[in-house]
Amino acid sequence: MLKIDIHTHIIPEHLPKFKEKFGYGGFISLDHHKPCCAKMMIDDRFFREIQDNCWSAETRIKECDHHHIDVQVLSTIPVMFSYWAKPQDALEVSMFLNDHIATIVHAYPKIFIGLGTIPLQSPELAIKELERCMQIGLRGVQIGSHVNDWNLDAPELFPVFEAAQALGASIFVHPWDMMAKEKMPKYWLPWLVGMPAETSLAICSMIFGGIFERLPKLKVAFAHGGGAFPSSIGRIEHGFNVRPDLVAVDNKVNPRNYLDKFYLDTLVHDPMMLDFLMKLMGPTQLALGTDYPFPLGELEPGKLIASMPYDDATKERLLNGTALEWLGLEKKIFK
Repeated sequence: MLKIDIHTHIIPEHLPKFKEKFGYGGFISLDHHKPCCAKMMIDDRFFREIQDNCWSAETRIKECDHHHIDVQVLSTIPVMFSYWAKPQDALEVSMFLNDHIATIVHAYPKIFIGLGTIPLQSPELAIKELERCMQIGLRGVQIGSHVNDWNLDAPELFPVFEAAQALGASIFVHPWDMMAKEKMPKYWLPWLVGMPAETSLAICSMIFGGIFERLPKLKVAFAHGGGAFPSSIGRIEHGFNVRPDLVAVDNKVNPRNYLDKFYLDTLVHDPMMLDFLMKLMGPTQLALGTDYPFPLGELEPGKLIASMPYDDATKERLLNGTALEWLGLEKKIFK
């Protein structure tokens, strides 16, 4: 079966010195302190160490062959979004990253699919870069779970979603800049607690803000199996029913009605949770996603789906069918 991984991250091997170029800090730089390895630095602060599978297409292809993954959807590492930066500077960062992904996609069109990043702090610039992304061969964009003080229901962002629907662009929503991180200094809690909460925030914002109601053809997928949202849908729906004066202020439709209006990846690390998602949303809304090449991802891509007692048609849908639908592609182009 064709296996398409919709959730993988990539970064150029060498980044411009954005701090020097723009005259202020906060941007990522790479310290290649030893072969096939680099430290991601935010100014003088260590953020993460990465291996060459984070930038080398050739290394990725070898690892894909090892894990029997046929196609990867490439998106930047979320810390690169740069929503906090001056809009024109964030646009320049976005264009650099997007051109890099487009180059890889053009070099290996049957192995890689690309998603861009856009400077959402300026919706006007974001729309222009979204249009350019589609022109240079990307299939859409990855965006964050919020944009500075805006949640995804912010009216300022609606024109971006409207443009994405008009262009047929796929959107992948990834948590970033986790809420309440100052309350979570230990135990890697921003990644373990904050990320699932951020994804639920993004889904609820789009549902209650009426995004899916107003844009029924918008193609949105959320990372990490929807985070905390699926296990909270009962509480969310109950809140909608008992306090519509607080919950249904912008959209009067039951949130459960939107479970077939967006997609989730399958990165849940737990067969019971995957089975729950299957019962809640069905295979038509779920697609293989691994968070490659990071350790919090699925370290043996596709293993969880392969382990489940589903029939071949269901596994086929999870491994490629939903991804192809979300991306607006046909399977035959990868043969």
